[in-house]
Amino acid sequence: MFKRQVLLECISALLILLFLYTSLSKFMDFKSFVDDMNNQPFPNSWTPFLVWFVPCSEILICIALLFERTRMAGFIGSLVLMTLFTIYTIIVLLNFFTYIPCSCGGVIRRLTWNQHLVFNLFFVALSITGLILQHRKYFKSILITQTNSFV
Repeated sequence: MFKRQVLLECISALLILLFLYTSLSKFMDFKSFVDDMNNQPFPNSWTPFLVWFVPCSEILICIALLFERTRMAGFIGSLVLMTLFTIYTIIVLLNFFTYIPCSCGGVIRRLTWNQHLVFNLFFVALSITGLILQHRKYFKSILITQTNSFV
């Protein structure tokens, strides 16, 4: 039980570090982030939505991962966002687009696309692991509560 909690805390901390770092990097260099988003292969009309949605989603995931009651939502949000980033990276690696700037924040933008894929898959795996551990912990606490209410 204690090991599972420590592992959950470590996974949460790593995801919080990732999303907090990338979201703050995007906001700190917002003009470059907007320019990069305008150079993406999707319509520029999406940019005003995406430049706020992506970093704000990352911050909301951080907040959700901080608290026990919302951690499951944080893991789900992390998994969804990292899966979308991973799918996008795979599409880039399959050469569907001619030119793709990286709109990642901070030093992560210096990774090659192959390194991005490995990086993203690592955080997808962390999100899945956290989700499974949190799910088991949640249902275990429900069983204990129900068992105690019958006694």
